[in-house]
Amino acid sequence: MTTSLSTAAYEATWEPDWPLDLRRALAPHLRGTGDPTMRISAEGIWRTTTTPDGPATLLVRLAAGRVAVSAWGPGAEHAGAAVPRALGADDPVDTFDPGDHPLVAELHRRTPWLRLGGTGRTWDALVPAVLEQKVTTVEANRVWRELLRLAGDPAPGPAPDGMRVVPSARRVLDVTDWQWHACGLDGARRRALRAVASVADRLEPDPTWSSADLTRRLCSVPGIGPWTAAEVVQRTLGCPDTVSVGDYHLKNQVGFALAGRRTSDDDLMLALLEPWRGHRQRVVRLLLAGGPRRPRRGPRFAPTDYRRI
Repeated sequence: MTTSLSTAAYEATWEPDWPLDLRRALAPHLRGTGDPTMRISAEGIWRTTTTPDGPATLLVRLAAGRVAVSAWGPGAEHAGAAVPRALGADDPVDTFDPGDHPLVAELHRRTPWLRLGGTGRTWDALVPAVLEQKVTTVEANRVWRELLRLAGDPAPGPAPDGMRVVPSARRVLDVTDWQWHACGLDGARRRALRAVASVADRLEPDPTWSSADLTRRLCSVPGIGPWTAAEVVQRTLGCPDTVSVGDYHLKNQVGFALAGRRTSDDDLMLALLEPWRGHRQRVVRLLLAGGPRRPRRGPRFAPTDYRRI
């Protein structure tokens, strides 16, 4: 570290009214071991983020039921003030009725820590979502790390060594084809990433936007389909309803947990989740947090190293 924690440009404390689990709350934003945008240390959880005012580094700590937030960089105030919402403070969980389904009701009772948070930043969620299109998680996370090392700026403030900020849209457009190839990014995802970078400013949500508004804007960009849009909307707006249709594994996990089906399709998944419309993503998160796991059989996909193609 290069700077004392006492030099933070923004500091605040906040007391959530639910049993917050800090690691689980931020887990959807972690892209594998060694993610340059998030680190867990003895001090707390470090995160980097973009903001309208510039990059920022956050340190979020939880002790005795209180959250302490410190932030550095040009976007420190904006990023620090957004932490409660990112941790789930605006989640309308009180409007959720698990109904008489015994599994969903039991999971809801056992997971009082579950809140769906939204960062308010489309770009930070969109870049890794594009990298995850139609590849294994291992491959997507490796390319994410390579991109951050290549084009991401060092995290402002006293962040742990190696932390980076998501590169700006302009920086992404400046990356050459041979640099993308060295990162291991194939042509289809490269074109999608350049397409979203060219309209990035138009994708950052206005306070009046609904999840449907952001979804429509995202899906209007070439290379962005329903799955990518859903992954972004969930993280950006904390939407409790948007489901990742088109996910390779999710339909089978939901089908197994709710109907005992070994294999399912998206239509069946949506039909099973329909009783909870308005909170379908919440039910998905409940099932992933504690529902029965579908036994894995057969071959798994191996990562493709596009650097060798």
